[in-house]
Amino acid sequence: MSLLHPPSHLTPAQALALSQRAPALLKGLPSSVGKSALESLALPIESPEVWMSYENLLVSCLRTGDLESAHECIRRLVQRFGDENDRVMALQGLVREAEADDDKKALEAVLKSYDDILAKDDTNVPIHKRRVALLRSMEKTAEAVAGLVALLDFSPTDSEAWAELADVYLEQGLYAQAVYALEEVLVLAPNAWNVHARLGEVEYMAASTSAGGSDAATQKYAAESLKRFCRSIELCDDYLRGFYGLKLVTSFVLKNSGKWPKLKDANNTAEDFALPDTATVQRLAQLATEKLSEIVRRYTAKEAHWSGYDEAEIAAARELLAGEAAAVVR
Repeated sequence: MSLLHPPSHLTPAQALALSQRAPALLKGLPSSVGKSALESLALPIESPEVWMSYENLLVSCLRTGDLESAHECIRRLVQRFGDENDRVMALQGLVREAEADDDKKALEAVLKSYDDILAKDDTNVPIHKRRVALLRSMEKTAEAVAGLVALLDFSPTDSEAWAELADVYLEQGLYAQAVYALEEVLVLAPNAWNVHARLGEVEYMAASTSAGGSDAATQKYAAESLKRFCRSIELCDDYLRGFYGLKLVTSFVLKNSGKWPKLKDANNTAEDFALPDTATVQRLAQLATEKLSEIVRRYTAKEAHWSGYDEAEIAAARELLAGEAAAVVR
């Protein structure tokens, strides 16, 4: 398990295994920097990967409650970069949040420390992001949205902030706003197949929760969702989430398209995507079924190069296929 692997992608078991190795790993990582150029020559060669390893180890230790190792990681980062480095300040805040352990008074104190830092320098992006994350954990949604909007006012090309804003809107059922925020992410990262799929998921949710399922808005969301999933699998041939979403939205369209009135051209803009004909949607549904079946089969058989999928996503795909097979038998 590499220390360069993003810690948020690790399973709880992997994070625990990594944090249990923390004392040994810390012994093997450089722990100091030279005070002069001559002294630095006697120390191990420094690289960005070393400090990325410290960050990732820090997060894994916090996930598992190993505060002693987390503090050692912070100590070395402060020694190297100083305690006024923006990123180090955010990591220090992360440690204080973990130590607060859902104590409301302690969390409020951490929040105030973030506000104090931003009062001196409101362009500190890592602190802005930690503040938003803390506000969300404290269920202060309106303040979290305001914080993200403030961040995007001076950093409009921050795709991570746009994605976070989309997630906050989605939690509140504000689909149109979530779609807008994810479209901004795609402006910045047009070939991000996972973002195309995420946008497809949001648009599918918007379509499937529309009242009655027969209005023009439902049809438009379904059409856009279909387009996004198609683009996702175009960019990544074996993307399970893209094919899963394509299967869901094609089933939804085939089930409901008979209820939908044909949209007049006057109601469409040049940017609108019209639903393809039924035969095309059926072919797309068949493609999604075949590809999901292949992925599940090859993953289950433990074939080489087919083991990188998430077990939960494989289980969901298997359940979706089984449900369809049962419906056909009936």
